[in-house]
Amino acid sequence: MISFNAFKDSVSKIKKMPLPGFEAQLKMAAVERLEELQRESLRKKTPRKAAVMMLVYPVKDIAHFVLIERMISKGAHSGQIAFPGGRKEEEDQDDAVTAIRETHEEVGIMPEHQEIITAGTPIYIPPSNYMVAPFLAFAKAELKFTRQPSEVKSIIEVPLHELMDPTNVSQHTLSTSYATDITVPCYYLQNQVVWGATAMMLSEFKTMLQESLSLRHD
Repeated sequence: MISFNAFKDSVSKIKKMPLPGFEAQLKMAAVERLEELQRESLRKKTPRKAAVMMLVYPVKDIAHFVLIERMISKGAHSGQIAFPGGRKEEEDQDDAVTAIRETHEEVGIMPEHQEIITAGTPIYIPPSNYMVAPFLAFAKAELKFTRQPSEVKSIIEVPLHELMDPTNVSQHTLSTSYATDITVPCYYLQNQVVWGATAMMLSEFKTMLQESLSLRHD
């Protein structure tokens, strides 16, 4: 278990850290993604912008973070497990504002309860042509979530120690709207398969948390 106090004590260290960057994200990247990124580098596309939030909070003094299960839709990310977040709107002053606003809309956490710690390394998502800015934040007290019915099928509360447990890293074969029978690296968190861009962003934040909490690296 990782206590919330231990996490909170590590915040000042995280703020001073250089980002591990794409190298840390690549640990959880599928081969198909690497090939797609190589192809995209040859094209001239202007990606749309989005932002997501890894929000850490206490549950009986144990550090947790929240993920969502997206509703089934016609979109490229239908039904996937993801961070709260979404598209950047014209009125959003910066990416952090987008992440905070979307977290409020999707899981009902007020902006004043989201304290940004650091931005992660932006990641490009080829299937939807989005450049996504991830943020790590925390709430100082226990939270009550309210899902956005049109976007969120369920809310998943994950103890932080599950992310840190190397036995929860695996491979999974799945099919999506844009690929069939692909084998991808994933995290098994709360009996859910977390893969793709979300797993890659988690990998970078995991690297930082391992360092700040003085945990053994897997």
